[in-house]
Amino acid sequence: MRLLEEILEYNKKFVENKDYKEYLTEDKYPAKKVVMVTCMDTRLVELATKSLNLSSGDVKVIKNAGAILSHPYGSILRSLIIAVYLLKAEEIIVMGHYDCGMQNIDTNSLIKEMWKRGVSDETFKILKYSGIDLKEWLQGFEDVKDSVKHDIDLIVNHPLIPKNVYVHGLVIDPDNGKVDLIENGYDRRLNDAKLNF
Repeated sequence: MRLLEEILEYNKKFVENKDYKEYLTEDKYPAKKVVMVTCMDTRLVELATKSLNLSSGDVKVIKNAGAILSHPYGSILRSLIIAVYLLKAEEIIVMGHYDCGMQNIDTNSLIKEMWKRGVSDETFKILKYSGIDLKEWLQGFEDVKDSVKHDIDLIVNHPLIPKNVYVHGLVIDPDNGKVDLIENGYDRRLNDAKLNF
């Protein structure tokens, strides 16, 4: 049986048996008024929320490769802005993780793999002449803590993110769920208030 057939068969039984009931939430708004950006790493599918005692309905979760915010007006920041203004989120968590595949990524190998899997030389040329530097676009980071700090600064300094939104930075160990605090948004807000006093 192919994967799609397998998951659709499971879904049919899931609905028939009413297994969905344990995942129902009161509404679409995060109960704890928080949105989290984290990595798409399979080890974090449940660990990222369970390690923080966040359940279904507590948090909005946005995932991408490396939890990297690569553009101030890209889809991740758009999602954060929507979460803040339309979904009542008052806090943002950026959660990177140790042993991330985006750390020190070899973009040359990645581009060679694209070529092996059928991306033509013509496509690479078109991208280059269009001003797209694939190596830069695919680039990850050297240090996960620095990457999380970069994301926090991008969010905190974004002109569309209200100043009363707390932005926290965490790095999780995918082997045991231990979380290291990189930035406490409450402290940052307090320090900003003192500087502006």
